[in-house]
Formats: sequence, C-alpha cells, structure tokens
Amino acid sequence: MKNKKSKSRCRLYLITPTKIIIDTFKDKLATALDGGDVACVQLRLKEATKGEVLRAIEVLAPIVQEHNAAFILNDNPELAAQTGCDGVHIGQEDLAYDQAREIVGPNAIIGVTCHDKRYLAIEAAEKGANYIAFGAFFPTITKKTKSQPEIDILKIWSTMTTVPCVAIGGITHKNCPPLIQAGADFLAVISAVWDYQAGPEASVKAFNELINQNC
Repeated sequence: MKNKKSKSRCRLYLITPTKIIIDTFKDKLATALDGGDVACVQLRLKEATKGEVLRAIEVLAPIVQEHNAAFILNDNPELAAQTGCDGVHIGQEDLAYDQAREIVGPNAIIGVTCHDKRYLAIEAAEKGANYIAFGAFFPTITKKTKSQPEIDILKIWSTMTTVPCVAIGGITHKNCPPLIQAGADFLAVISAVWDYQAGPEASVKAFNELINQNC
C-alpha cells in the first residue's frame, strides 16, 4: 500500500433514514445539500420493497447528482448498475467485492464496511475498493452495531494508504472533531442531519464549519 503524501479535506457522507416518505424527503434532501459541501448520499432503505427502492432512486438520484454529489446504493450492486447509481456500498455479509465489481463495472464507486478490523480494510483496499468504512465509533440507534473501534484506527489508516476511510456510527456535531483530527476522509451522518432541531441545512452547514476548524 502507498503512503499518503498529503491529507485531503474531510467531507460529509450522508446516509438516508431507513424509512422515508419520498415526496417529503426529497425536499429535505435538497435542503440538506444546499447547506454546504457533501461528497455523497447513500440510499439505505433496509425494509423497502424493490419497487419502493426504484422509486426512491428515480426521485432522489437526480437531486443528489445535480448538487455534484455521488449517489450510492446500499447492499445491491445489481440494482445500482441497472439504475445508473454512482456506486454501491457493501457490508461483510453482502456480495463479495469481486462479484460486486464485476456487476457495477470498473468506473463505479464501491465502498466496503470493515467494522473495527484493519485486515478487512487492507483486503478490500488491495482488491480495489474506492473507500472503506470503520465504525460504529459511538452508540447509535440507527442499527445494531457489531464493533466499536478506537479512534486511533483512523490515524493509523491515514498513514498507511491512499484509500479513503469513512467514519460511521453515532456521529454528531459534538463528537466529530476527534474523528476529523485523526484523519477521517468522510463523516457518515444520519440522525445528526435528518433529526437536527434547526433543520438539515443548518446541520450540514455546522458540520462543514467543524470540518474547516479541525482539518
């Protein structure tokens, strides 16, 4: 693996709630993206039917891409390829990386969940993953967590390789500075944006201010 020569600015990686009402969420999404720099948005509708996911992609992907962000689908390489998503995120229990790459093609983004395991991250990076994700760093109500890595894993990773890392899990405005300082390339955020009292636009703006202060 190649050593990093320079550190790029940390960026936001938004993940949708697991359940959404598309006709109202589309406006909430556009508002969030108006709040400042966002690298990508992952559509993560765990309990939705295929038809509901297709409808969500149809409505939400153009909004994301018009804001110059990547639209990533969770778990489903086939559907990502069929619908023109920019990429797919896969977990350790999902389709293997090699199979996912064969389906989505050489130019699509593939991210891989690696929990708290550097060996999983190294394996994914060496196969060609565009990014790897570590977490959950903090308690979260979004999903049942399988690991809680130490923040130092981000620092170690950032000195090892050029492959970007995503920090995920219970990230808020209050607890994100150490993650940024440790070398996270992306902060994956869910509730701290969509449930923010002042609204998603204000949340994204506040995260970007914190990123600028701590990079």
